[in-house]
Amino acid sequence: MAGYTVAESLKAWEANAEFWDAQMGDCSNRFHREVVRPKVSRLLDLQPGDFVLDIACGNGNYSAYAAQAGARVVAFDYSPRMIALAKKRRQKYAGRIEFCVVDATKADEILSLQRETPYTKAVSCMALMDIADIAPLFACVSKLLAEDGIFVFATQHPCFVTLTEKYLTPHSYYDIAIEGQPLQQCYYHRSLQDIFQVCFENGFVIDGFYEEAYGEKEKPDVVIVRARKERRAGA
Repeated sequence: MAGYTVAESLKAWEANAEFWDAQMGDCSNRFHREVVRPKVSRLLDLQPGDFVLDIACGNGNYSAYAAQAGARVVAFDYSPRMIALAKKRRQKYAGRIEFCVVDATKADEILSLQRETPYTKAVSCMALMDIADIAPLFACVSKLLAEDGIFVFATQHPCFVTLTEKYLTPHSYYDIAIEGQPLQQCYYHRSLQDIFQVCFENGFVIDGFYEEAYGEKEKPDVVIVRARKERRAGA
């Protein structure tokens, strides 16, 4: 998406990493606990023995939640500082979570996360709008998932959460995620049809969907989607 580079976006998240870690703490902030996590977890349906890829993991809050549910997790973020903080905060789960520095826009880096068995599930909690190009991510997740594996992602609702008047045209802009953060980060706006089309182009069908609002208002802040990898004929 033209206008903002991955390097510029990374610079902001490196600067914001310690602030973000402090704000999210061990259990995430109220927005994540009450709006994002419940429906992500309902669609993901974590089970003991699941092998989970946590995309743009931040300080590892959802990775820890998955580990507590009995899953084994490989978690990645493109911010080296964020990963260092995640490793420090999640030391008690060192045997169940592997943290890696990987750029979600680079296919070769994502595919380096392939392990001895396919992932049963992948998850991304409020990160797609921070990723400059999501096409490589969806293509790679499809390759890394087992047949009939699922990818659950939550992202800001493109119809209602934007600073611009554009909806259909992909575009980017600077804003904040949490009041008081050191630097604004770049948001990448995509319409619902753009997001869903990337799913369809990479062999996913959408079989779960929620719109969630923070508080009692009628306009939702978040969409939560379950994309299931289609089983190949004869598989």
